[in-house]
Amino acid sequence: MVVDLVESYLVIGTLEAVGPQHVSFVDADLHDHRESNSTKEIYASETQKFGVRVNRKRLDVPRHLVVAVSRLADVVA
Repeated sequence: MVVDLVESYLVIGTLEAVGPQHVSFVDADLHDHRESNSTKEIYASETQKFGVRVNRKRLDVPRHLVVAVSRLADVVA
């Protein structure tokens, strides 16, 4: 799953659960777009080609920070 968060963050990982206050992921990449020279879409497209750059074994994201959710295969650059 690809989850756009408020500001410049992007989560790419395996969706584990959706709770009343958090969305939980495993084997996730929490990416700060400000540390990259590419767009979120290009970063997701590169992830499709090269795989998820796991930097979190488990990640819980507060639901109020979620802007959009999509399957990685559905992202086009």
